[in-house]
Amino acid sequence: MFKRILACIDLNDEATTTTILPAGEELADKHGAELHVLTVLPSYSMAVVGSFFPKSYEHDSLEAARQALTKLLHERPDRTPETKGHVSSGTIYDEIMRVADRLDCDLIIMAAHRPELSDYLLGPNAARVVRHAKQSVFVIRTDD
Repeated sequence: MFKRILACIDLNDEATTTTILPAGEELADKHGAELHVLTVLPSYSMAVVGSFFPKSYEHDSLEAARQALTKLLHERPDRTPETKGHVSSGTIYDEIMRVADRLDCDLIIMAAHRPELSDYLLGPNAARVVRHAKQSVFVIRTDD
């Protein structure tokens, strides 16, 4: 049913790595699908934002995220070589949809905001991806 799955995680939120990643691995294994794991960093390219950071900050942040994601994926107990990590920078929901389209994914797995936040149904990123993505979207509520 699924050929390419995009699991979206936040490297700074352990709940997404302990919930979303195993769900992606299980579905990829069940369907014989490729698993792509994406983390998105905010963009610092806007002049008003970027002026507060050193010139190499965005590059250094992306490289640190790549290294952290590579380490995380290589430490997975049931890791398959087909799992591929991706780091992107920009608006979270836009980048998730852009990467899913570029990789020709047919399923996106992502987390909803934790219940204590003000949006009780879905967080703004999950809601936008659900509304606008061409792919099926599996939203998992994560617990702290």
